[in-house]
Amino acid sequence: MNKLTDALHIPDTQSARDERHIAIQRVGVKDVRYPLQLAVAGAVQSTAALWTLDVALPAEQKGTHMSRFVAWLDALDTPLDLSSLRVRHADMLERLHAHEGRIEAAFDFFLRKRAPVSGVSSLLDYKGRWIAETRAGATTLWMEVGVPVKSLCPCSKEISDYGAHNQRSLVTVRVEPLAPIEWHELVRFAEDSASSEIWPMLKRSDEKWVTERAYENPKFVEDLVRDVALRLNADARVGRYAVDVENFESIHNHSAYARIERGPLA
Repeated sequence: MNKLTDALHIPDTQSARDERHIAIQRVGVKDVRYPLQLAVAGAVQSTAALWTLDVALPAEQKGTHMSRFVAWLDALDTPLDLSSLRVRHADMLERLHAHEGRIEAAFDFFLRKRAPVSGVSSLLDYKGRWIAETRAGATTLWMEVGVPVKSLCPCSKEISDYGAHNQRSLVTVRVEPLAPIEWHELVRFAEDSASSEIWPMLKRSDEKWVTERAYENPKFVEDLVRDVALRLNADARVGRYAVDVENFESIHNHSAYARIERGPLA
């Protein structure tokens, strides 16, 4: 038999039968860094995402085809949004001959912001995440943002003769979108709830505005997480969600933390 004939008869070991009769709920590839095109605020941003892709493996099958996950990534040639992610997720399951599976992509994206007084323009970075999961015949999609904001302590303001301690905070919002939600809209749930939002570039007039804005709008970590939840509750496009707030305390060597959930999460 010649080499060409040998190549055509390479055994497919992954598809062999396994006699241990133990199903695997999740098997795949983790932390694969690969490009991603993302629709943000009416434009397309090119970024790099950290991908985790997996499927459920039946008890009788020996292994999955790992190379097909990367082949799926390489075929992503259009920007991902809510509807295209659902289609691409179904395509991944079809490629792997699987009925259940999960996609998770973590990435950075940018929004252009104008300072509140001077109007100077600059880009602020945010953390984003897509999650798509199919279990028991149902597919669920999730969006997540990590938003840096500013918070000022109400107690410190109340008890001090002048000033109040304040700090940068991180608000992480994960939602199950029941209808399309833009990334910049998800960011606003957090920024509109903070003592003040932040900007990458500020002039002195802007710095004065931010300082006074935060002082006039003090919030505990409990206030901030509840105010974000109220905004999510008022939006019919939002299903289940989780809001995490971490205040990187300026007068302690630890953080203050709060979380609110609505419904079981991914």
